[in-house]
Amino acid sequence: MKTILVVGIGTGSPDHMTMAAIEALNRADVLFVPDKGANKADLADIRRTIIARFVTGAPRQIGYAVPRRDAANPDYGQGVDDWHDALGRIFGDLIAQVPDSGAGAFLVWGDPGLYDSTLRILERVDTPIRVEVIPGITAIQALTAAHGIALNRIGEPVLITTGRQLGSVETDTIVMLDGRLAFQEADPDLQIFWGAYLGTPDQLLIAGRLGDVAEDIVATRTEARARHGWIMDTYLLRKAQ
Repeated sequence: MKTILVVGIGTGSPDHMTMAAIEALNRADVLFVPDKGANKADLADIRRTIIARFVTGAPRQIGYAVPRRDAANPDYGQGVDDWHDALGRIFGDLIAQVPDSGAGAFLVWGDPGLYDSTLRILERVDTPIRVEVIPGITAIQALTAAHGIALNRIGEPVLITTGRQLGSVETDTIVMLDGRLAFQEADPDLQIFWGAYLGTPDQLLIAGRLGDVAEDIVATRTEARARHGWIMDTYLLRKAQ
């Protein structure tokens, strides 16, 4: 049976690579590198940089185009099943190129278990495969480390959600996939810890009282997205102590 390695590579820095992730990439006969178009070529380049730095052999590298999601639903809303089905067919074709009893590896941004669809898509592949998951540093860890803060308060819960689902903030809340900038509608007295391109040389950080820094975040985010052609950002909202 073929083995498919789903390898978390962190949020953009080669220094995020764990020893387990490096070992997994070096076990693979084939490495799969997603291509999300010219505007996001940086993401493929970072993966190739990681391969060049840590992979000592010469596994086959196969690039594949990632179909666009429904542009009207950037937070994985309506149309996600069709998108998963399309990628499931692509994954099936990729896995067909892995040698019998060999291994193929998907390099997953951040961690495969947090707001990533690779594992769900692999469930749609008809070919019998063995899936092995190697965890990676998440955007949440990179965010709190960059700001030098703890994720949770002592004995308190943390909510992880999307911008679409953001409501009244009653506990510390991590927000991901916020294309609509939902923080603009939140209580201005909340504290916000925002970060974009976490772990990369282009990392951006802003923190403070939400009402004081929200406009700065919007302007910084807009300029950065125009400059790079893409943006990955996340933030923590919490009530001031």
